[in-house]
Amino acid sequence: MSGKSVLIALAIVLSVIVVAALSAVGSYNGLIAANQAVQAQWGQVENVYQRRLDLVPNLVETVKGVAAFEKETYTAVAEARAHVGQVTAPGPAALTDDPAAFERFAQAQQGLSSALARLLVVSERYPQLKANESFRDLQAQLEGTENRIAVERMRYNDAARTYNTRRQTFPTALIAAMFADRFRERPYFEAQPGAAVAPKVKF
Repeated sequence: MSGKSVLIALAIVLSVIVVAALSAVGSYNGLIAANQAVQAQWGQVENVYQRRLDLVPNLVETVKGVAAFEKETYTAVAEARAHVGQVTAPGPAALTDDPAAFERFAQAQQGLSSALARLLVVSERYPQLKANESFRDLQAQLEGTENRIAVERMRYNDAARTYNTRRQTFPTALIAAMFADRFRERPYFEAQPGAAVAPKVKF
């Protein structure tokens, strides 16, 4: 083999290596970008859930001040709110990296939704609440927050789907396998029984 042929062969090999390296770097950077998009959207989900969590004590106190109904209704809301606090992890990646923790979080939030729905349904028996400005304001805020939760969950699912699809395509799947702990599959929010209906807040 002549020296010229050797140089051509080396150039071809180097070109293949460079192309493979660039492809690997591009795949890695693409995964990083998609993962960051998931984490950013998860932050938005947590923000709207926190907003709802912050509304609960004021809502309960306002209802209690006007309508002295079943104590177990308040207790159910308080327990559901406390349970949400127990399953909230310190940091966005902790929940989205662990499907079981993610599922516990989703179930706890659904439990709070159900408890709030019961609170509002029971309070319908008290017409004087309709005239309470604080209650009407909290009712409107809760309704708006529930709508935001639905929107942000949908956006999170979209970001997770984009990321999961990217990590399963070739050659990105090879990079994802090499960095398995860093690029885990992201779970989705799934509809719970009755989750498609936000708590009824009309009186």
